[in-house]
Amino acid sequence: MNVRLIGGIALALVLSACSGRLVPPAPVSGASLTPPPPTKATHHLTRGDVPVNVRQADGRIVAAVAIMPQLVTVPVGAATAVASGLVAGPPVASLPMTDVQAAAARAAFARSCPGLIRRVDTSGLTRGTDWQPACAAAAMGGDARAFFASHFEAVQVGDGKAFATGYYEPEIRGSLDRRPGYDVPVYGRPTDLIDVDLGQFSETLKGKRVRGRVNGSNLVPYFDRTQIEEGALANRAPVIAWAADPVEMFFLQIQGSGRLRLPDGSVLRIGYDTQNGRDYTGIGSLMRQRGLLQPGQASMQGIVAWLRANPEQGRALMRENKSFVFFRELDGPPQGAMGYAVTGQVSAATDPKFVPLGAPVFLSVDRADATGLWVAQDTGGAIKGANRFDTFWGAGAGAEATAGGMAARGAAFLLLPVGTLARLSAGVAGASPQP
Repeated sequence: MNVRLIGGIALALVLSACSGRLVPPAPVSGASLTPPPPTKATHHLTRGDVPVNVRQADGRIVAAVAIMPQLVTVPVGAATAVASGLVAGPPVASLPMTDVQAAAARAAFARSCPGLIRRVDTSGLTRGTDWQPACAAAAMGGDARAFFASHFEAVQVGDGKAFATGYYEPEIRGSLDRRPGYDVPVYGRPTDLIDVDLGQFSETLKGKRVRGRVNGSNLVPYFDRTQIEEGALANRAPVIAWAADPVEMFFLQIQGSGRLRLPDGSVLRIGYDTQNGRDYTGIGSLMRQRGLLQPGQASMQGIVAWLRANPEQGRALMRENKSFVFFRELDGPPQGAMGYAVTGQVSAATDPKFVPLGAPVFLSVDRADATGLWVAQDTGGAIKGANRFDTFWGAGAGAEATAGGMAARGAAFLLLPVGTLARLSAGVAGASPQP
């Protein structure tokens, strides 16, 4: 897996099914498509190290009326966007995006253009040359909303029913050397961890990968979380730094990227390098199933409070998530799966089999903060299928509060180069564009 920022896991899966109160009201038909006037942002996040104001990001849930997707029947077993069926969406000019959103999304799109043009689009939707006119125009500046209206058409993939969660860049206490109060190792990639592309051995396994280690003449699963915490990585992996709190480190692993605030006040940025190949288990779901969460505890903050109040049970619970993330130092902002810096309130993780990496996406969902333009610049092991999105909110308390409670539903429209639907309709099996 190529993800660098979130280690393949959405924060919402930690909280998955914890409480219905995190899910706003269901989408309502009949939403107006009139673009709203620009609104004053209420929180500052960052694009790299430059403050930007794109959306509300303070954790408040403000309901919005989502556009209803068109009713379609999705073929059973559809594994790509093209196989899922395509439907023409609303005119891009009618989508309610703000000027600020459009400008930020255009900048992120332009940053993704080199990858868009050279990558093979596994969704089956586009070719590299399809993006060249829009990429050239993105570099020219001008009215950002007019840019999207002129160069893109909105496309609904499959049933178009979007589900969006959130992730962020956490900051925790850390030290470059082990000292009292800092004894949780932050590991780099182990020297004996092996990635295996199974497609090299069989065409039937194309696209499938495993990770493990060699034991004698056998490839075996890599050490799980319990084994690692009990010392299995001695002399096998470098220690980048030492964290102060095992609970904080657990959640930073889930995010896959973050900042270590060192004792002298300086910051060390770390990002996802790889993972041990073990399956991820969301502890929020386990806690709900076992009745461990009381009313009002169904949030990341509530889960953290329970883990701290029950340290022994909490450690055992966290170890039920056998997945373990290894890090590397970052010289700059966190990067997504394309290898480019991601932008708080603009970038999103998607499944590249359904969304071309680098493509703009318009989400019309039942939360005002998540509604609008996003750019698909990342991936995640838990982000699978058509119309599944994980929105990135940047760093800071507002980002943490928003990402931790994000569970938005509505409709998704990919913004693809003008003419894509006509080309697919003319020559690609599985595409069924409708007016």
